[in-house]
Amino acid sequence: MPATSTQPARVCGIVSCVPTKVFDNVADASAFEKEEVEKVVRMAGVKTRHVADATICASDLCLAAARELLQKVDWAPDTIDAVIMVTQSPDYLLPSTSCLIHRDLGLRTGCATFDVGLGCSGYPYGLWLASMMLQSPGFRRVLVLHGETPARFADHGDRAVALLFGDAGSATALETGEDTSSARWWFDLSTDGTGWSDLIIRGGGFRDRFPTEKSDCFVKMNGPNIFNFTIKRVPAMVEDTLQAAGFSKDQVDYYIFHQSNRFIMRHLAKKTGLPEARIPLTLDTFGSAGGPSIPLTITRGQLERPESGPLWLLLLGYGVGLSWGSALIQLCPSAFLGHVEIDGPVVSSAGTTQPAAG
Repeated sequence: MPATSTQPARVCGIVSCVPTKVFDNVADASAFEKEEVEKVVRMAGVKTRHVADATICASDLCLAAARELLQKVDWAPDTIDAVIMVTQSPDYLLPSTSCLIHRDLGLRTGCATFDVGLGCSGYPYGLWLASMMLQSPGFRRVLVLHGETPARFADHGDRAVALLFGDAGSATALETGEDTSSARWWFDLSTDGTGWSDLIIRGGGFRDRFPTEKSDCFVKMNGPNIFNFTIKRVPAMVEDTLQAAGFSKDQVDYYIFHQSNRFIMRHLAKKTGLPEARIPLTLDTFGSAGGPSIPLTITRGQLERPESGPLWLLLLGYGVGLSWGSALIQLCPSAFLGHVEIDGPVVSSAGTTQPAAG
């Protein structure tokens, strides 16, 4: 779609969350020869990854982030009007993961909650949905959660993905902006469904509920197609978003890319003419966590924040779907940025919330 704008919302805070378990690609990888691992690490840029064990889901990571965030921004549960949970690694086929979050946060029944099944592009989409909701009467505060555990659906023997993925969750608190004269937010959201099979888990859904091939339960990636798609679509998305907003490249303080692959990201920086100093990286420490890598990079990318005046961030997500999206937003100086880690589940499986660990 053409780039579109919304009234500016206020980002009260963002908190990211990862599992405490760290996997060192060079030291811990055993499925491949050491020389092969080192070559992949040099190209992809992933040295270590935070990975979830079999007890930790995306919901746990998002719930831990949300609890920390609500405490820091001093939001009472009964003041939240909506929860948007963006994930492609839900706890169950049904109910929606957002309902579990609603239960464990103790939110009121008048709070709207729903899931959005998007991956790498999901954070810009989630922010757009939230900002649209905040333009409607009756919505004042919206919580956007984005979490994925791609390391859990990666085949450890598949060289294309085994050393790439890390797991992460996030929570973003948005409320209606008090100053309606502030510059608008801008979004560019697009899809090419003809590339549906380039990044896919074929088994487990209702098209093939119980696959006979075990490998169909793991993600498969067509690396060359994904690379070509990214190089074709992302630079144009950057240009289209900036042009629609009337921004020059220098007016954006940071370009926050989905942390896909260091080789791809450097290629994108060169093709778009962006200085690498304005493209923070967290890929080397956390791996590629899909869409949640965007808020993770906001909190852990060592952004330099002025004491007064907002930062302009251009957020760029692209991948599975194929789907891509951008969000040009402001981050005010008072916005809280935080990070937590957990070593076990925090979402209740039987109606009683378990304490967070880590």
